[in-house]
Formats: sequence, structure tokens, C-alpha cells
Amino acid sequence: MRRLLFALPLALLPLAIAQAQNHEHDHDHAHGSLDAHEHGVARLNAALDGKTLELELESPAMNLVGFEHAVNSAADKAKVAAARAELEQPLALFALPAAAGCKVASQELESPLFGDDHADDHEGHDEHAEEQAHTDVHAQYRLACAAPEALKALDLAELFKRFPATRKIQVQLIGPKGQQGAELTAANASLSF
Repeated sequence: MRRLLFALPLALLPLAIAQAQNHEHDHDHAHGSLDAHEHGVARLNAALDGKTLELELESPAMNLVGFEHAVNSAADKAKVAAARAELEQPLALFALPAAAGCKVASQELESPLFGDDHADDHEGHDEHAEEQAHTDVHAQYRLACAAPEALKALDLAELFKRFPATRKIQVQLIGPKGQQGAELTAANASLSF
């Protein structure tokens, strides 16, 4: 497991560098063509090492709750609570087969919409205002799977169904076949391990 934790950042380094460059580009050019925060697009990193499956989902709040502004009304609170409840069910959200015997070992959900003060660590009022205009939801899951060989594919159909404003998910997957990347949509929602 420790090898995976060291290998995953190295394997995903090119993606992280590109994303950081896009993020910097966004701060410099509000309407740049390479937007790290793009409505309808989410990112998922997945790694299967032995009996541990780690999933990290990052999505604009717009994809999950339909807005990115501060929670202002009972209707907003209800939408945020419903999205959070869905995100708190990773076994269903990622359609993991019961035969794999996966159990949630840990999970963490972060977003300013959830009242997480540490989700936005930027300095300066202008940057803070810009970040508030582009609110993300970040979810991390660590699953312990008794029979990981039963995990044949990462199936995101249920995620697309539950959050229909998500048009595509950029996936980076490390599994038995090595590292893979794909852009999944509701019509093409799975990637083999």
C-alpha cells in the first residue's frame, strides 16, 4: 500500500502539473480556453492496490447541486444535503459489485457549501471572491475490498444518473493493467480495471 501511495502522485504528476497550470491560467485570464473549473466536467482519480481501492472525485458544485453561490435558502440547503447524502454512499454511487465485498474504510467530503472553512485556503479578498464564484466539491474514499478480483470495471453510470448535470468525467485509473486515462460520459460510463 505504501508503494502505491508513493507511486500515485508520481504517476499523476503530469496531470497535476497541467491542472496547476490551468488553475494559474484561470487566475490570469478569467475566460481562458483551458479552464480547470469547467461546469459539466468532473475529475476522478482511482487506484486499486491489493485489497484497497482509493477514489478521489473533484467536481464543480454546479454539477452536483445546480449552483455555486453560498447557501441562501431552505431550498439550497435541501439540495446540498441531498447531494451530500448521495456522495456519502460510494458503494452505490460507483456501482461496486457486491461480490467484491468492499466496505468503506474512510471517506472525506469537502466543500465551502458543506461549511468547510479549510476547503478554501487562498489569501486576499479578490482571490477569495473568485474562488467563491467557482465552488468545488472534493470527495475522497478509501475502500477495503475482500475480493478485489471481482472489480472488473469502474462503472460511473450511477454517478451520471444521480448528478445529470455532469456531462463527462476525466478519469485517471491505476489498477492491475497499469495506469489508464479516459474521458467517460453517460453513454460510455465504464473503464476496465
